[in-house]
Parts: sequence; structure tokens; C-alpha cells
Amino acid sequence: MQQKSPLVKIGDFFFRYRNLVFPIILVILFFAFMPSHEMFGRGYLGDISDWIGALMVFSGLSLRAVVVGFAYIKRGGLNKQVFAETLVTEGFFNLSRNPLYFANMLIYSGIFVTDGNLWVMVIGIGSFWFIYESIIAAEEYFLKGKFGSEYAKYCQIVPKWIPNFRKFRAATQDMQFNYKKVLIKDYSTFASSAIALLFLHMYKSGFSNWGPSGALLVLVLLLTLGIRILKKTGILTV
Repeated sequence: MQQKSPLVKIGDFFFRYRNLVFPIILVILFFAFMPSHEMFGRGYLGDISDWIGALMVFSGLSLRAVVVGFAYIKRGGLNKQVFAETLVTEGFFNLSRNPLYFANMLIYSGIFVTDGNLWVMVIGIGSFWFIYESIIAAEEYFLKGKFGSEYAKYCQIVPKWIPNFRKFRAATQDMQFNYKKVLIKDYSTFASSAIALLFLHMYKSGFSNWGPSGALLVLVLLLTLGIRILKKTGILTV
């Protein structure tokens, strides 16, 4: 196996610590730059950036739900290191090699757009894209070493980022969508996305009108806790 490139080494680091790095970057950006209403202006619907950002987040979450519901792939690796028992190519992974990362970029980009500050959008989207590119480089290094020509052929056929939606029906026609799997495997992503949007909504208003958003925030936290308890106790299983 060839020597690891600097990008692969960076990817190994971010793969191991991404669950810590991503929230830290979000918090730093949110508090280093004040959110803005001016980037997209205000219309009769209110702050347009809220609507655009929410649509992007919803699109990313919907894509994640479809990916996980048809063919879940464990992204946590083994001992926080890149690892895979098998090469998953079915379901949405027949349309994109990294559909979950593409969905995550939609979600994070939507959160940055909701913030509305140009610096937050540029730095946030740019840094997260670089992190995912490095993680993908680390994963590809591992997969090429383990699966060789099989993975090389897969890379030639399937795009790296943007899914080929024209192949969706053919890729999933013999598969069954599992709603329960989406709930169990991805509830934390839905919860964290909702919490980020609700927090930004309150933050942008100076917490002067936090009543409805605060109530929704509490509801999301309670639902998340309930699902977690049901999952830990074995009541909710795939």
C-alpha cells in the first residue's frame, strides 16, 4: 500500500474527532460573527435566509433518511478509525459514493445560510467542505487498500459527491425502505439540526421572541431523550 498523503493524514484526524470538531466550529462561528438579516433581505414572509436555510436543511435530512432507510452504512469506523467489513454499493450508494456526506453538507450549509452572515457562510461552508474532502480521502485510501480493483471499478461508475438521481428507481427497486431504521440510526441528526435552527432563530431575534421556538426546543430535547431511552432499553430496535 502506498504511503499516506498529507490530505489522508488530515482526514484520519478529522474522522477520529469530527464529532467534536464540527460543533466547536459551529459555536465559534456563531459567536464570533453576529447573525445577519441583510444577506437575502426581508420579504413579506420574514427573514428569507431562514426559509432558504430551512429548505436546505430539510433537503439534507430527507436525503439522509432515504439513504439510511434503504442501505445503512456504519460511518463510525472501528475504534474511531476508518474501517469497513464490506463494500456497500447498493441503494443510494449506487448513485453516489458519499451520499451521507453530501446530505451533511446540505444540512450544514443550510444552517450557515440561516445565520445569514457572509463570513459565517464562506468560512463555514469552506471549512466543512475541506474536512469532508479529507475524510473521504482517508476512507478511499483504506477502501482501495482493502477492496482493490472492486473499489476502483466502483469509483469509475459512481460519482463521488452529487448523486445520479436518474438511477434511483433501478438502484432501489428490489429494496424495502425501513422507516424504523431511519428513526433509530438517525434521530440524533434530525434533533441536532432542529436544535441548531431553533437556536439561530432565537439568537437572531436577540432572544426577545423565544417563546414558541423555546417550546419547540424543549419538545425536540424531550423527544430525543425518549427515543434514546427506548433504544438503550431495547424497546426500540430495527
